[in-house]
Amino acid sequence: MISFELPPHILERIDKYKAIAVEVMRPVARELDENEHQRPVDYINAMWPTVKADYEEKLDLIRAGEAQDVGPAWERLENILMVEWLSWGDTGQYLCRPTPSLGGAAIDAVGTSEQKLRLYQRWTEDPPKWGSMAITEPGAGSDNSSMRTTARLDKETHEWVLNGEKVFITNGRLALEESHGLCVVWATIDPTAGRAGIKSFVVEAGSPGVVIAKQEHKLGIRASDTVSLVFQEARIPYNNLLGNPEVVQRTSGTRGFKGAMKTFNASRPTIAASAMGIARAALEFTRDTLAAEGITVDHTLPKHRLSAVQRDLMEMEARYRGAWNLTLRAVSQLVYNESNRLEASMCKCRAGEAVTWITQKAVELLGPLGYSRDILAEKWMRDAKINDIYEGTRQINLLIVARAILGYSRKELE
Repeated sequence: MISFELPPHILERIDKYKAIAVEVMRPVARELDENEHQRPVDYINAMWPTVKADYEEKLDLIRAGEAQDVGPAWERLENILMVEWLSWGDTGQYLCRPTPSLGGAAIDAVGTSEQKLRLYQRWTEDPPKWGSMAITEPGAGSDNSSMRTTARLDKETHEWVLNGEKVFITNGRLALEESHGLCVVWATIDPTAGRAGIKSFVVEAGSPGVVIAKQEHKLGIRASDTVSLVFQEARIPYNNLLGNPEVVQRTSGTRGFKGAMKTFNASRPTIAASAMGIARAALEFTRDTLAAEGITVDHTLPKHRLSAVQRDLMEMEARYRGAWNLTLRAVSQLVYNESNRLEASMCKCRAGEAVTWITQKAVELLGPLGYSRDILAEKWMRDAKINDIYEGTRQINLLIVARAILGYSRKELE
């Protein structure tokens, strides 16, 4: 018979993340929310040894020529379960995990083995390091074709020179100012070429001409580091361009803009898993609080025999389970090298919608207690909304889904 039980080695590692979520993250979630930009030091220190060990193993695989873009199946499964648990603990702290983060996803998608070895080496050395990725620009939002940040090649020094501004960069200060980290920056080398001219560049900490312009104050995920960056004649080594420097129109290759976009096929299910961690936290707390007051759900009864509160609890659970299963589906396709572009957008869209509804319903069912700062329900509601926005807004992902299902091009369905 088919077994749906998780392998013992995954359960063992997930138990470790569960302990961090319960014992390290959740107890200080309110304090960090009230003191925005305060670093979750205990969480960072708890995660760093595991991160180091993981990247030592990853580098060994790359050297041996055995590493795949997404890693072994068990590694991807473990990662998605880890994200869900750490986000259950506190999603703002989870985002401060000392890894290459989205920058690493871009490097995995289009970087060469030499680039991976060189750039990931720092994650095997103390102290903790961070990575980030800069795409969004003022006035451009999710429209990558409107990107104004430019990169030109200085033929005398053989360096790329970046100019422009990026906003809402997660871990930007941690990566470029507080550690020897990196930020993957998207810029155009030919504004007349549209998307074909857009390339991704690795900007390392200490690069001249990089200015951290602003640290954002946010509605939720307040422990997370979010900044704006300005590039003023910022000089980047030539071999820090990821992929092919040539501008090729309508290419089907994986080393240009299309290759860089593969980043989102991996990152959107991860965002969905994070949303599900918040959703589960709100669902469990609401269910347990109401159960203490004698309100439970008898799943054997038809809906018309349940109270309004009981029906709401059932709907919360149904939305959580539906979005979580869709997320696991997108991850499984990624693991087995199947195209998951459609499913990645579907699970990201569905998870963002589900967590927003579930956390709002939690506050509603808990009444004045849910609206107060005595418990974390109102914080979960604030944290939830970002999942509907970053890594492509709900509207952008719905467009991707509609185009894929209906067979329309970008020009035909905007």
